[in-house]
Amino acid sequence: MERYLIINADDFGMCHAANAATFDLLEKGGITSATIMTPCGWAPEAILYAKEHPEFAIGVHLTFTSEWKKYRWRPVSNAPCLSLRDKDGYMHFHCDGFEANAQESEVEAEIRAQIEFARGFGFEPSHLDNHMGSIYGLEGIHCFLPTVFKICAEYGYPFRMPGEAYKGAPEDKRKHFADMADLARSLGVPILDHLWEHSWNGPQSQSYESFRDYMLERFKSCPDGIVETYIHPSLECDELKNTSSVWHRRVWEHRLFADPATRKHIESLGIKLINYRDLAKLRGK
Repeated sequence: MERYLIINADDFGMCHAANAATFDLLEKGGITSATIMTPCGWAPEAILYAKEHPEFAIGVHLTFTSEWKKYRWRPVSNAPCLSLRDKDGYMHFHCDGFEANAQESEVEAEIRAQIEFARGFGFEPSHLDNHMGSIYGLEGIHCFLPTVFKICAEYGYPFRMPGEAYKGAPEDKRKHFADMADLARSLGVPILDHLWEHSWNGPQSQSYESFRDYMLERFKSCPDGIVETYIHPSLECDELKNTSSVWHRRVWEHRLFADPATRKHIESLGIKLINYRDLAKLRGK
């Protein structure tokens, strides 16, 4: 069986440094897709870039959480969306707060608002995915995937959904992912076979060289089928350093995937790099 890999840059539009890193990786071929956080202040720059570069597969990073203390964002929808806001009017910090409070109608309105905000610039997204996994129901309180799939089917968008849960997941989560994957397929929404996350728990967090070696070795075990791995690339800057305590991880991810040797290594393993438009074609859409 063939091995296809999508490398997606999440958090496009979060800040200018993230945008500059994503521009660089798209143009160098270090990544194959990206998704824009439309509630963030630098989203218009990312959207305009996407409009000017239709050759790249760029989608919308559906955002319902605002996880940092000193840099936060609010819903895009003009409706009150009170269930999507915390006591300060921003999106909830974490997925548990979102799942516990969010109302289905307001989630649907915000999804549509985020998509239409991007389309309002004359840009047509290639796909949708989700910031921090907030809509997957991972907290066991409320899953909003049926709403997302309905909208994806309406617009004709693929969605970041693995066909099965991650290895070692508890039985209830495995069943949940299998049921949701079946629902996506029944609605004709193109999805992945595997979502392949990398870990920061271990020596790979200690230096760039350790991270690089960990990732290059890890690609050797890329599973068969259509796989996505995602990164959060950024350039080093004071804004990023004052936003995230682990800012260096984003800088390392940019550095690794900007290196032409990384793509050569992946392709030498017989892995074919594709984007989300290719995923739709492979799924017959």
